[in-house]
Formats: sequence, structure tokens, C-alpha cells
Amino acid sequence: MRKDSRRVSKMKGRISRIGSYAIASSIRDHLPHQQPCITCTTFNILAPIYKRLNHEDPSCRESDYRAYWLARNRSILDSLLNERSSIICLQEFWVGNEELVNLYEKRFGDAGYVHFKLGRTNNRGDGLLTAVHKDNFKVLNYRELLFNDCGDRVAQLLHVELAAPFAQGRTNDIRQEILIVNTHLLFPHDSSLCIVRLHQVYKILQCVESYQKENKLNPMPIILCGDWNGSKRGHVYKFLRSLGFESSYDTAHQYTDADAHKWVSHRNHRGNICGVDFIWLLNPNRYRKLLQASWSEAVFGMFKYLLRRASLTENDAFAFLKADHHGDYITYSGFCEALRHLNLVGHCNGLSVEESKELWDQADRDGNGVVDLAEFQQRIWNPAGSEQRDEISNEVRDDGSKEIQEQTIGFSIKNAVLFPPEVEKGRWPEDYSLSDHARLTVVFSPIRMPCSQSLS
Repeated sequence: MRKDSRRVSKMKGRISRIGSYAIASSIRDHLPHQQPCITCTTFNILAPIYKRLNHEDPSCRESDYRAYWLARNRSILDSLLNERSSIICLQEFWVGNEELVNLYEKRFGDAGYVHFKLGRTNNRGDGLLTAVHKDNFKVLNYRELLFNDCGDRVAQLLHVELAAPFAQGRTNDIRQEILIVNTHLLFPHDSSLCIVRLHQVYKILQCVESYQKENKLNPMPIILCGDWNGSKRGHVYKFLRSLGFESSYDTAHQYTDADAHKWVSHRNHRGNICGVDFIWLLNPNRYRKLLQASWSEAVFGMFKYLLRRASLTENDAFAFLKADHHGDYITYSGFCEALRHLNLVGHCNGLSVEESKELWDQADRDGNGVVDLAEFQQRIWNPAGSEQRDEISNEVRDDGSKEIQEQTIGFSIKNAVLFPPEVEKGRWPEDYSLSDHARLTVVFSPIRMPCSQSLS
């Protein structure tokens, strides 16, 4: 215990010197006429019910040793409150332990935060906690999303307004509103769960879209925080990128989508290290195609991945979908049979009948009831939309004139820091004991930008 305490103390010192210093420097480094920055932190704090103390005895968990989990969580709170982010999103928050819940609620409350907690369904014991600082935000609304799936996962949606309005001029200030999501996706224990994880993100975005329409909201910044349990190579990452979201950490460090090994944020129970913790930003000028179309493209992307993993070429895949049909086209029954063979339907975690029909409608472009080779190539195997999607800003009409767009407020990404610092180089330090995840903090600076068209 003493040795562990010394490690925690050592790490706390490094936090103040490295993580918080870099963030504080970014916040201070703005010109007098610029709006104050806000900061956002996401951190999977490893619930004591999951933390193993003895790898030879998986039943030995930290939750059985009060002194251990209490000391670790006090250190986590110290580090969070030392950094004092405007937004704090925690995953694996031990909602099932009243003492720990009271500890976090008191410390956050005393520090000026409004906080919301949400446990996973079926009394899993852990859940989410989202806190926003009263100096920075006024909470306009709060929603809870229960996936009710095999992973008992949940999400939180906060609609907030910046406490300080954006100064447009001497007499005209703009209220800046933001939508914040905190979530923790299912771990992909096997390939059949990939569609579940994609589904969870789809449900989150449907919830956000419905909330915007229900409240007749104009496009505003959307920040998605959490443990996404998948890397930059995964289908979830590609799905979010197709919708215009950007990974804040990668943007801050000028990494491309192909830079999948530059940083890590998690060492999982299998001993593998990977980058799974993200703070996603969708600015008002980056709203892109309809959610349904991007969802279909994402599922078809998974479809193609599974076929290519089975060493099927484009022609082989078309023949596979045709099944035993003699015509040079795919029928709906053949399409559904292929989905079943790929384990995307036919079980409780798979696509529903309605979703399969929606996919088919996306593929059957001309609506004649079959999918020919050209439609297969354009809609399933190599959809052009994700490759050729342009930003909405500066659209040009058919007559060559630029569309006049309403101005709104978005965010630029000034900095992003992972702690412990070794993970920024793709390494996991053996002396790090706060969690099996790194903490990610991003600095956002409000800026004026053109506004995309409202979602219809």
C-alpha cells in the first residue's frame, strides 16, 4: 500500500508539471479580443469492481479493499480538480457504492460543478458521471439514453449554454449553446459485437438529431466524449468521420486518419495497448449528409470488410450476394441470406428486419426491386459519398454564386493532452496506477463560422 501511495504521489506531481501546465498555457495563450477558452476532459476511471489486484486470481478485485479504492479515487479527484476542466466526462463510475458516489458529488459540488450520474441498466454497478462547471455553463436540459442491448450500455446528453455570451459587437452578443454526450461503448469481445457497437453510436446520433428537431435548434457544436472501445481503424471511427466529426486529439497534433499508432490511451485486460478514448467535435459548418445515409454506408463498410476478410474479390462478393439466382442481379432474399451468413442478422444483437429493409432500399437505387452490378459497386462495395463529401461551408450554387450563410459560433481546437505523457508516444508506463485508461483533456476556443443548413 505504501509503495502504491508513493506511485500515486509521484504521478500527481507529473500531472501538475506536464498535463495541467500544457492546458493552462493554452488557455492563457489567447489574445485580449478573443473569447475565453473552455476545456473538456474524458476519463475512464476503472471501476473498483473491475480492477484486478491479482492476475492469478481474477476474483480478487479492488472493490473488496476499501483503503485501496478510496485512495485511488481520491487521487483521481485530486488530479481532475487540479486541472479544473470546464467539462468532465467519466466512465466506469462506481454508481453502486454510496460512499464513493458521495465522495465525488461532494468534491465536485464544493468545486462549483453541476453533475449528473447514470448507472448502466440491469444493475451492472458502474456507469457514467458528467460534470460541468457553473462558472462556464448554464445547463439547459439533460437527457438519458438507455441502449437496452446486450452490453447494458447508456449515454448522457447535456444541452448547455456558455455563461459568457460571444461578443459580436458593442451591443450585440450571441448566446453560444453546445450539446455534450458522454458514453462508454461495448467492448468487442468477438466480431459479432462490432455491429452492436456501431448500433450504439447510431442510437446516440439519432437521439441527438431527434433532440435538435424536437427543440427546433439551429446547428451548434456537438461534443462526444467517452471510451469508444475501438481504435482509429474501426468502423465506429470511420462512421463518425463520415458525418463530419473530428477527433480533437488528432486534430490538435495534426495526425491523419492513417496515423493509428501515434498514441494510445488504454491497456486492456488482454494486455494490449490501443487508442480508444476520444473527444469528438462536430462544428456547425461541418454538418454533412443525412444520418441514415451515413449509417447505411457504415454497415456496408462492415459488410465489405467481412467479405474481404473471407478473401472475396468484388466479383466474388457480387456472386455471393446473387446466391443461386441465375440473373445478373441481387434479390432481396439473396441480400438477406448474405447478411445472415455474415452474422449481421438472425440473432438478438443483429440488425432488425426494418434495418435490413432500409439497407436494401439504400442499395436499390432505382427502386426496381433488384440490385444490379452497377448499384452493387456504387452503393455497397465502393460508395462514393464518403470519398467525395465536401464541407457545407462556401457552397456554390448552380449559377456559380456562393450561397449566403448565416453566421454562428463553433470551436477551434487549441490543444489536447493525454496523461500520462508516455501514451502520447505510443507507450504504456508500468508505474501508472490511477486507471487502465489515460486521461484526455482538450482546449477549445470559440470562433465565428458560417452555419450549415438546419437538419430537416
